[in-house]
Amino acid sequence: MQQYLQNKKGLVQSVFDKVYSKYDLMNDFMSLGVHRFWKKNLINMMNPGPNRKLIDVACGTGDIGKLFLDSSNNNSSITCVDPNEGMISKGKEKLFKYKDIKWIIAPAENLPIPDNTFDFYTISFGLRNTKDLNQSLSEAFRVLKPGGRFLCLEFSKIQNSNLDFIYKNYSKIIPYVGNMIVGEKEPYEYLIKSIKNFLNQEELLLLMKEKKFINCTYRNLSGGIVCIHSGWKL
Repeated sequence: MQQYLQNKKGLVQSVFDKVYSKYDLMNDFMSLGVHRFWKKNLINMMNPGPNRKLIDVACGTGDIGKLFLDSSNNNSSITCVDPNEGMISKGKEKLFKYKDIKWIIAPAENLPIPDNTFDFYTISFGLRNTKDLNQSLSEAFRVLKPGGRFLCLEFSKIQNSNLDFIYKNYSKIIPYVGNMIVGEKEPYEYLIKSIKNFLNQEELLLLMKEKKFINCTYRNLSGGIVCIHSGWKL
């Protein structure tokens, strides 16, 4: 386990290299399908109007992109970014009917995007896996237009002790299921540990403010199992 924690970038790459073909299946299992509800809440909180441009970083197979386009009009567009080539390929295959999606292979820390490009920046269950959290937030700020909005959906700190007890015990079986489905256990042990070690709600809020986002808020979902953070670029 210690070897896995010594190289976060390699770890994360290894995890998603091995699971991209069954990524959606594992998401459904790990969240009991509730991740779909969480993502819809993100889109509802965004409330995209017409003719908007979204960048979704750590996009996985494109769930947020699909929800965004389904909730906006034909003049809206989305750029889906993920560092994993297999994940991007799976997303293209899954969403081949959606012509307004641009797919880019790139890390959150180094987006090949001009300044002041997007109305919205989203990242779902990816911020804790970035190699450099500070740089990732700086890049998010850079690519947003003035008046643009940052939205992060991420695992967080549970507010209820009984729910926390249930969740922690449920989390213990995830590596074993990962081993059955993917043939690997240790990467999932890392993912569970990354959730445990990630910033709490207030810590991430403070970091966003340090990165010049304004009107920063957060909303707990499912008792704080996950949280949506929001901030604006002036």
